Amino acid sequence: MRSIRGELLKWVLGALCLGSIVLVLVAYLVSLAEMNEVLDENLRDVASSLAEYRERAPAVAVAPSAEGHPMDDAHDYGDLVTQISRPDGSLLFSSNAQVALPLHREAGERTESIAGTEWRTYTLPGPQAIVQVAQRTVARKEMAGEAALRLVVPLALLTLLIGGLLVFGLRRGLEPLDDAAAQMSERTATSLAPLAERELPREMRPLVAAFNGLMGRLEASFTLQRNFVADAAHELRTPVAALGLQLQLLERARDEAGRAEAIRELRGGMDRTARLVEQLLQLSRAQPDVEVFEPVPVALDELARSVVGDFSRLAERVGVDLGVSSATAVTAHADPDQLRVLLNNLVRNAVQFAPAGSRVDVSAGLEDGRPWLAVADQGPGIPAAERGRVFDRFYRSADTAASAGGSGLGLAIVKAIADRHGARVSLGDGLDGGGLQVRVVLAPPPAA
Repeated sequence: MRSIRGELLKWVLGALCLGSIVLVLVAYLVSLAEMNEVLDENLRDVASSLAEYRERAPAVAVAPSAEGHPMDDAHDYGDLVTQISRPDGSLLFSSNAQVALPLHREAGERTESIAGTEWRTYTLPGPQAIVQVAQRTVARKEMAGEAALRLVVPLALLTLLIGGLLVFGLRRGLEPLDDAAAQMSERTATSLAPLAERELPREMRPLVAAFNGLMGRLEASFTLQRNFVADAAHELRTPVAALGLQLQLLERARDEAGRAEAIRELRGGMDRTARLVEQLLQLSRAQPDVEVFEPVPVALDELARSVVGDFSRLAERVGVDLGVSSATAVTAHADPDQLRVLLNNLVRNAVQFAPAGSRVDVSAGLEDGRPWLAVADQGPGIPAAERGRVFDRFYRSADTAASAGGSGLGLAIVKAIADRHGARVSLGDGLDGGGLQVRVVLAPPPAA
């Protein structure tokens, strides 16, 4: 399991260790450069001193050493070697015959390999002698390494100190996260209060704000579900009780006519109950918290003709003239099943509440780039004062309830489906200035 503290410690301590290594390497390179500069100056001083001594005592001649020191790793056979030669190249003096410095007649410093070892040489030519001074470069590197190694212990202690301070700082800095986690663990389905955002670090506020938003949406969804269940239970109680009474009437019927009448009433009650259950299911599927659908192109003109065909027999039975008044070829991007449910509810309501001999028109079109559907009737309509409430679940005005009953769910389903599609639903006057027109304006199709 990953840990924020562990990740931060790993990366910060890793960066400190890498920085320490780089610092030691830089210290080594800087020390080596400084030592090269100082020791090169020493080589020049030694060469100048030997040349001055040779000029003051030209008669002194020192034979070259024939023995020297054995060249082995156990004996330092001379970190500093001096050599004096005549202008013709013959050797006058050498501090170590084991190290034969190549003769150069040009003044200056050089780095060259002698007997498999790297040396730093300086040549100072004169009229009577050529003075050469050499020093092994490994000695310089060892001194630079010793200077750089002196930084290792302080840097290690500094890294440990920073690591300890970092652990303490992380523990203090992440305390608000632990407090927020403790508050989150206290939340239940019945206690969805938001977390306190005061005194929170700036980095945590987006996370807590997102969590509080989620809690708000969950609370709204749970409230909606509780209300839905309560309303559904309340509305189902009446038709179930009516079915029980109709069943009793059927049991008490003494002749065929009474029995037939009771069966007819019972069948009607069962149809109304089935219709109510179907509408409840439709409403639950249209809620905004159900799974997101993938919109597809839907031909609204074809949908209008199909729905009118489905309800044509019902319209004929109740004496209502149902038809498509105008349906230009227009396409909307929506869920075809839910859009059919929406139009089914509008047409069923219109046919149910329209009086015999009246007309119900279904139309579809395009306005300002937005496709729309509309259903207009010549029924009793809805008073303007009540049009703001008819989209509430189970709401029924006194006039409509008395005239044709109904569950009060049709327009609630229409509004829920429209909201899921980002559509607008508006109510207006129906045909010939009477009745009701419900108009659903859908979102414009996406750009190609």
